[in-house]
Amino acid sequence: MSDFEDRPPQRPDKERKAPAERKPPRKVTPAYLQRAAMAYLERYSSSAENLRRVLRRKVDKRCRLRGEDPAEFREAIDEVVAKSLRVGLIDDTRYAEARVATLRRRGGSARAIRAKLSAKGVDRNAIAAALEGEEGDEEAAAHAFAKRRKLGPYRPGERAPYRDKDMASLARAGFSFDVVRRVIEGERPEE
Repeated sequence: MSDFEDRPPQRPDKERKAPAERKPPRKVTPAYLQRAAMAYLERYSSSAENLRRVLRRKVDKRCRLRGEDPAEFREAIDEVVAKSLRVGLIDDTRYAEARVATLRRRGGSARAIRAKLSAKGVDRNAIAAALEGEEGDEEAAAHAFAKRRKLGPYRPGERAPYRDKDMASLARAGFSFDVVRRVIEGERPEE
């Protein structure tokens, strides 16, 4: 007797439930929103506005499947976000500082970091405060970017024919012309 004989017979494709026959998801409740926020924050660091967007997407999807109006739940979403702020689960300043440090290590320019944090809903003052302590690291970030992409002094072999291409790559990443020129034309810094 084989393992296949012990299994119950599977339904043929015709007998499987079609997506239209599935039960709609449960109604959105404040408890559901709190659980969804906690589950998201367990996995990801987030800003207040980003958490609000995530919860709105979840509510929109459930309401679409249930045929309800998602506008009814905007206030409940705001309450969950406010509670998360009060308890300290989310803090835009702390989030911005952590993201700036991470993006700087990976070779992010101040311009690119500002854009990424703005896209996550962090306000300008928090971004400026987080970048303030990192101003001197623009050249170090450019070196990190060049090293990761093997540009300029990190390019194996002859680098002169690729000078303009390497400079353009760093400029597109958001670094100023002066920083780009110093990195591409300079040597590797001492490790």
